[in-house]
Amino acid sequence: MSKKIFILGTGTDVGKSYISALIVKKMREFGLNIGYFKPVSSGNLVGDDGDIIPLDVKFVREFSKIELSYSQMSEYNFLKPYSPHLSAINEKKQVNLDKILAKFKILDEICDFLVIEGAGGAICPFRYDGAKLMLLDIVKAINSSVIIVSDAALGAINQVGLTSFYLNQNGINIKGVILNNFDENCPICVDNKKMIKELFSLEILSCVKRDELSLEINKNDILNIFN
Repeated sequence: MSKKIFILGTGTDVGKSYISALIVKKMREFGLNIGYFKPVSSGNLVGDDGDIIPLDVKFVREFSKIELSYSQMSEYNFLKPYSPHLSAINEKKQVNLDKILAKFKILDEICDFLVIEGAGGAICPFRYDGAKLMLLDIVKAINSSVIIVSDAALGAINQVGLTSFYLNQNGINIKGVILNNFDENCPICVDNKKMIKELFSLEILSCVKRDELSLEINKNDILNIFN
């Protein structure tokens, strides 16, 4: 059974895949057997062979040089850049929790560590067609702690606060926050880091500069984020 962490964002396009890739890459640099899993994604492309290319998975795979296939690292990949539940309805598919857990179990058995990436923000419906499946149902089903990823700029205090409140209300353990696009010369970024820690008692695990190629974190600290 692997040790795992779930990467959740305060919203869409805050850098979940980028942060996931940095974590996977750093763990591989430490010589650790780590896998990556994105259960559901939207806004993908069709390849020359007619198969869907899961773009976030492709990015993480190429950035971290992880040796797993697209099919191993994903289960549902939709074309339309909609919320997953709407993409599923549009493409006449149904996201099934058991299928996600079956794919997760395979990775869980072959990897010592796992990074699982969510879609959109913390409140993200995966299925809403008479049956209901939320992103948080996946987090609970695999019994994982989470890292909140937020852009470091203006709005981070509110976004992290609301996200952490929702997660706490649902009994989810938060390991801490990673601030993306952090600029140490920006007073807003610096103050957001301070205020998030003081207002919500959340640990700032890392502040990642734009286009950083490596995560500045030591081995013990990165191991401590995994369950």
